[in-house]
Amino acid sequence: MAGHEFPEPASRKRKQVADSAADLRAVEEARHPCDPAFRHGVVVGFDGSTSSERALAYAIGMAKRSGSGLIIVHVANRLPTTVWAGCEPPVFVDVPDHRTEVLGLELACADYLAEVPWILVERGGDICHELEEVGREYSADAIVVGSTHGIVGRIFGSVAGRLAKRAQRPVVVIP
Repeated sequence: MAGHEFPEPASRKRKQVADSAADLRAVEEARHPCDPAFRHGVVVGFDGSTSSERALAYAIGMAKRSGSGLIIVHVANRLPTTVWAGCEPPVFVDVPDHRTEVLGLELACADYLAEVPWILVERGGDICHELEEVGREYSADAIVVGSTHGIVGRIFGSVAGRLAKRAQRPVVVIP
C-alpha cells in the first residue's frame, strides 16, 4: 500500500524521550558546572584576614554538624580605573590576584580542614554578588562571612551587611 505510514513502535518513542531527557540533563549540568558532592554545602567567604579565618572556623563546624561539604570562596580584587586615570564614567578592572593560589596552598596544608570535604572557588567582581552566585550554583544551605571592622566598612558598607540584605539564603555573620 503506497502512501500508508506504519505507526512507530512504542519502544522507539520511549527511547527518543529518554534521549531528550538525557539532553536536558546534559544542558542542566553544563549550566551548573559545580561538583554535585558539594550541593547543599556551606559557602564561606575567605581572604586570609582574621575575621575570615573566624568565619572559616565556624563554617567548618557547621559543615561537620550538617555532614555537608565546604565551599571556600575567594573573590579577587576589583579596582575602579578612576583611581588611576580620573576618567568618567567609572570602569572596573579585574586585577590579577595570585592570592588565591597562596590561600589554596595554605588551606591544603591546614590540619583543621582534614575532617570536612572542601573546595576553593576563585571569583572576580563584587564580593556580595559572587558569594550569592556561588551559593545559588551549589544550592548552599548558608553563607558564612566575617564582619568588617575599620574605616573601609564604614565608608562603603560592610560585605556582611550588604549580603544579608540581598541574599536568598541564610547569612551567618561572625564577629
